[in-house]
Amino acid sequence: MDRFDSMTLFVRIVESGSFTRAANALDIPRATATLAIQKMESRLGVRLLERTTRRVRPTPEGEAFHQRCVQLLAELEEAEAILRPVADSPRGILRIELHGTHASRIVLPRLAVFHERYPSLELVITTGDRRVDLVGEGIDCAVRSGEPEDSSLIARRLATLEQVICASPGYLARMGTPSTPDELHDHHGIHFVSGYNAPDKTLDLIVDGEPRTFPTAGWLTVNDAESYVVSALEGFGLIQLPRFRLASHLARGDLVEILPAWQKPALPLHVVYPQRRQLSPKVRVFVDWLVEVYREALGGPRLASS
Repeated sequence: MDRFDSMTLFVRIVESGSFTRAANALDIPRATATLAIQKMESRLGVRLLERTTRRVRPTPEGEAFHQRCVQLLAELEEAEAILRPVADSPRGILRIELHGTHASRIVLPRLAVFHERYPSLELVITTGDRRVDLVGEGIDCAVRSGEPEDSSLIARRLATLEQVICASPGYLARMGTPSTPDELHDHHGIHFVSGYNAPDKTLDLIVDGEPRTFPTAGWLTVNDAESYVVSALEGFGLIQLPRFRLASHLARGDLVEILPAWQKPALPLHVVYPQRRQLSPKVRVFVDWLVEVYREALGGPRLASS
């Protein structure tokens, strides 16, 4: 492992707080990572990392070295980009986190185009509803809904999604169809929980020009989007999701939209990636391609209803 590779490894360890996560992100054995850092510390004559049972932290000397490594690696990547344009052929492994629906319905069906354009890139796509730690888990970029909350990430808008509230015909036959938002209090909602947050037990609408939340009763909480939709199809209660996610069910009549005359808050969609002084060419080309894909599939940053 040369000095620049060792510096890259060191930066990953500091940012992830783990030898194992850094080694996995770079596709090297953990033992190789440990040996490389030991050699670096021996060469520099200073201890760079403090190891505990839970986390790896930089020493004061390590923190100063980390900041300089980030600058040097960014300058190296920038120099290479000048000599080899981004559009030429970025190389390496690109790790992407996607919501399952976005992977299966939007990104994967169009991915052959990206591969043909950048055949030297190897993609690792993970899916789920858990909000991952991009830096800690070595993820290069992720697609997320809602307003960005993490100031350490750069966010680029992909689309603005129209939402709908709906239920199965069987549920509405049994419980009745609400005609005003206030009637939602008498209905069951399927509750959704993400990570360690409290379950979301509300439905959101715009009333008199202002966003309002309406708590619902209910006996079921789920933690992934597929179970959320299936629970509604089974007649367990009301759900609220972007229209594109439910379009086929609505068209077939498996689900019925309720309160269609009442506006629902639009849901922004972003691609996010860690802040760097110089954005990696492989991340840049993928983010630019994602913007193209979402513009084609959902109309880009404008309101996407289908």
